[in-house]
Amino acid sequence: MAIYKGFRFPIEFDDAFAQGLVMVGEVSPDNEYQSREDRTAGRPARQRVDEVTGKRQWKVTVTDPDETKAKRASFEITLLADVQPVPATSEVLPGMRPIELEGLTAEPKVAGQGEFKYQSYVFRATGFKAAASGSGTKGTRSASGGEGAAKAA
Repeated sequence: MAIYKGFRFPIEFDDAFAQGLVMVGEVSPDNEYQSREDRTAGRPARQRVDEVTGKRQWKVTVTDPDETKAKRASFEITLLADVQPVPATSEVLPGMRPIELEGLTAEPKVAGQGEFKYQSYVFRATGFKAAASGSGTKGTRSASGGEGAAKAA
């Protein structure tokens, strides 16, 4: 097989998200599962580390205004950085801000259940860059679907 499972394709932000993205909420650490016993024992939550880059994982919920299906419009993107990335734009509404990502990669995956499976992507980025006004003028979006960084089995 020429391309191995889990390969991350570098992709330009404007190619993946023609109309840009809107960040909903804040950037938070992507922590490993913590059992009830661990919580009662007072053990601290451990932040996930990316197995490819060795960087800490942070998660952010985004909405793609170009997505026509409501269930696929909002998803999580994983940010890979040693320190918590800070968005470079200000809020346009409380808790919402337009963003652009740098170092964007897409990993193909199958999403859905049963007969209703579809091609989707796991998106990862290295950080934020200032969103340009009128971004997404490069035409229509070529990649359909838009799952965030869900764990691949």
